[in-house]
Amino acid sequence: MIRLGVNIDHVATVRNARGEAFPEPLAAAHAAILGGADQITVHLREDRRHIRDADVELIASGLAIDLNLEMACTEEMVAKATAIKPQHVCLVPERREEITTEGGLDVAGNRDAVASTIQGVKAAGCSVSLFIDPDEAAVLAANDVGADAIEIHTGRYASAKSPAAIVREFLAIRQAATTAKQLGIRVHAGHGLDYRNVWRVAALPEIEELNIGFAIISRALFTGLSAAVRQMRDEMLRAREMAGQDL
Repeated sequence: MIRLGVNIDHVATVRNARGEAFPEPLAAAHAAILGGADQITVHLREDRRHIRDADVELIASGLAIDLNLEMACTEEMVAKATAIKPQHVCLVPERREEITTEGGLDVAGNRDAVASTIQGVKAAGCSVSLFIDPDEAAVLAANDVGADAIEIHTGRYASAKSPAAIVREFLAIRQAATTAKQLGIRVHAGHGLDYRNVWRVAALPEIEELNIGFAIISRALFTGLSAAVRQMRDEMLRAREMAGQDL
C-alpha cells in the first residue's frame, strides 16, 4: 500500500494573505483525513510565510493520524521538533528568496549539520527523512548520516516538458528509489506532483509514501478538500494496481 501525505501549507497562505484567522489549517487537516489522507505534512519555514508555530502545535495535538514536519537543519527547528514531537520530520533546504523548495538537500556538503540535526530530532522520538534530489550519491550520503528515509525531490520530473526529459527524470527517480531500497532506507517522494503526472511515480513499488500539497489544495477550490484528497488517493492506488503495465 502506498500512503498519501497531504501538505496543507497553502491553506495557511490564503489565511495569511488577508491577516484573518481563517481558513484554519487544523480544519483543513481534518477535511484531508475525511478524504483518506494517511498523514498531514506542514513546512515550518524560518520566515513563517504560511504555517506558524501555533498551527503546528494545534495540528500535532489535534490529529488522529501522523504529522510530518518539514524543517531546515537549524538549532531553532530542532528545538521546535523536540518540543512538539511530530511522528516524522523531513529535513529540507531553505532559502528566503525561493517561492517553493527549489531542490534537494546537499547532504554531503552539510554532513555535520545534517547529522547533528538527525541526532537531535531522533532523540525526541521522531523518524527522520531527508529531502534529496534523485541522485545515487545523495542517497548514499543520506544512508551515511543515518536517515530513516529519503523523500525524492520530483520537481524536475514534474516540470519536464518533452517526452525525453520526462522519461529521463523518471528513470533518475526510479534508480534512486531502487538504490535506497537496497540500502534498507524507506522511500518517499514529492514536489510538483499532480493529477496528471503522479501515475509513474506512484507505480514504483519501492515508494511507500507521496507528499502532495499544491495540486490538491488547488483542486479543492472547485471540489472541496476531502474530494480532492480522495481523487488523488484514487489515482495513486490505481497506478499501484496497474504497476508493470506501460504507464
